[in-house]
Amino acid sequence: MKLDLTSWKRALASLERASTRSTAAAKDEELRDAVIQRFEYSYELSWKMLKRHLEQVVPDPAAVDQWSFNELMREAAERGLIAAVEPWIEYRYQRNLTAHVYDEEKAKRVYESAQAFIVDARALLAEVERRNVD
Repeated sequence: MKLDLTSWKRALASLERASTRSTAAAKDEELRDAVIQRFEYSYELSWKMLKRHLEQVVPDPAAVDQWSFNELMREAAERGLIAAVEPWIEYRYQRNLTAHVYDEEKAKRVYESAQAFIVDARALLAEVERRNVD
């Protein structure tokens, strides 16, 4: 069954637009915060869509629900869906920072991570799209 990637595409496009605007107005904290917020939901959609894709292609789809996040990412890397596991672990860490105490330094780190995430998320989306056939 073909995955509907529409919401994922929209989320990444929204993140990219916010990132472009924030780059042009580097001192605008509200734009930076918009990037962080959009990173949060784009990240969540990215790994959840990756999980759904893997459930469709592995021999035992039920096993995917038992995997840890790191195992999920290792499988994705082994299948050529992502280039490396480590950045995705870092994105998860940065995403989790957004749910805790907010401070300026954390916001800057998450923002920087969001910039790198855009490239990796786009690559993942392209690979899932390429393989997303009935």
